[in-house]
Amino acid sequence: MDEADLKTLLATLPVFWWEADGGAGMVESGGGAFADEHTAQRFLAALRNGHGGPSALPDDGPCRTRFEGRAFDVSRSARGDGVRRRRGRGVAVEVSDAAAGTGACAAFADLSPAAVFVRDADGRYVWANHAYAHLYGTTRDHLIGRHLTETDGPEDAARFLAFDKEVLTGGHSVRHTLVYRRPDGSPGHAAGYRFPVTWGTLPCVAGIYVDITEYTHALDQRRQAEEDLRALRDHSGLPCLRLSADGVVGEASSAVAELLRVRLRDLVGSPAESLLARTPERAALRRVWDDLIGGRRRSARTSALLVDGDQRQRRAWVHLSAVRRTGDWGPDVWAVITGLGLSHEPHPPLTAAQVRILALLAAGHSNAGIAEALHLSRQTVDYHLSRLRHLLGGATRPALVARAYVLGILSPHTWPPRSTTAAHPLSPA
Repeated sequence: MDEADLKTLLATLPVFWWEADGGAGMVESGGGAFADEHTAQRFLAALRNGHGGPSALPDDGPCRTRFEGRAFDVSRSARGDGVRRRRGRGVAVEVSDAAAGTGACAAFADLSPAAVFVRDADGRYVWANHAYAHLYGTTRDHLIGRHLTETDGPEDAARFLAFDKEVLTGGHSVRHTLVYRRPDGSPGHAAGYRFPVTWGTLPCVAGIYVDITEYTHALDQRRQAEEDLRALRDHSGLPCLRLSADGVVGEASSAVAELLRVRLRDLVGSPAESLLARTPERAALRRVWDDLIGGRRRSARTSALLVDGDQRQRRAWVHLSAVRRTGDWGPDVWAVITGLGLSHEPHPPLTAAQVRILALLAAGHSNAGIAEALHLSRQTVDYHLSRLRHLLGGATRPALVARAYVLGILSPHTWPPRSTTAAHPLSPA
C-alpha cells in the first residue's frame, strides 16, 4: 500500500494525522477524526497549550489526552538535529474509555435545541453547541477558543464572568434568567442553569439555556395591553366588570361601583349573582352565561335587573364578551353596562301570551292582527288586553305600551319590539 492509499484509508477512520514544520505550522494533515481544518487546528493548539491533557507531551510514544469531551491516544515524533527540530509528525486515534462519556454527552448536547456551552475559569470557550452559537449569530467552530470579551460587551462579559466565578466557588448549580446582546444589537433573554464540570482535567463552567426572548416580548405586550385596558376602564367612566368563569367579580371600574352604591374593594371578589334581583329572568341570563363559558357564543347583549347597595332595583342593558385566558379552565367574561333604565318598579307576573301581545301592540298591530299572529280568537285577545289594563294600570293602548317599556317588560334597544328576557334575538318573548 503506497502513501496515497494509506491517506485515503485514514480519511474514513476516527484518526487524525499531521505533519508540522519547526514553527509549529501545519504542513499537511488528514484523517476522519475532525470535520474541518479549523477543528484540527484547535486540536493541535490544545496539544501545544496543554488544554484538555498533560501540559507537556513526549516527543515519542503514546499518551492519552482529551479534546472537547473526546479521548485520543496521541503519538508524535520529531525529526532534526535534536537542538533545532525542523519537522514533526503525529497521529491521534480516538478511543473509548470510561471518561469518554463526556464525549457522548457532548454529542447529545450538540443536537439539543437548548443552548449549551462550556467555558474555562478564565472565560474562554472550550465547547459550545450549534444552538448556543446561533444566539450570537455565528458558528460553534468560530466561537470555541474565543474569550468572552470577544463575543460580549465589557459589561456583559464582566457579569457573565462573575456568574462563572460564583458557580466555581460555590461548587453547585445556579438557576437564573439573564439578558444578552443579540447580533442585531437588540436585547435577548435566556433562562437556564449554570453548573461546574470537569472538561478533561480542566475545571470549567457549563451552562444550558433556553432562549425566551419571544416569550418575554409576548409577556411585555400582554402587560402593556392589560395596563392600557385598565387605563381605559378607569378613565372612560364606563361601568364594566370582569367576571371569572365561576361568576366572581375579578375587576371592576369605579363607575360601576358608584352605580351600584358599593365600595370598589367590596365589589371585587363578590359573586355576580349577589348583584341581580331574584326574578324569573335570571334563568334566561343563566342560559346566556352557560353559552359564553361553554364557548358556544363569543358575545351577547342582554338585560338584567340590578340590585344596588341600598336594595333598590334598576334595569341595565349589558354587553357580555368572553375572553379566553391561557391555562384557565374557562374564559373570563367582560360585562359592560351600555344603558340604564329608571329605578325599577316591580310589575305583576305576566304570562308568555301577555308579553307577546304587548310586543305586537308596541309594533302597531291591531287586535285582529294580534289574534292572527298568535293564532288566538278575537275574544281571547280582548280578554288579555283587559287583564293587562288592570295589571299594569294603563287605560289605553298607548298607555299599555308606555308602561311595558317603563317597567322593563319590553327592551328599548330592539325592533321589532321584544321582551327583555327573550332567549333569542328574533323571539318576541
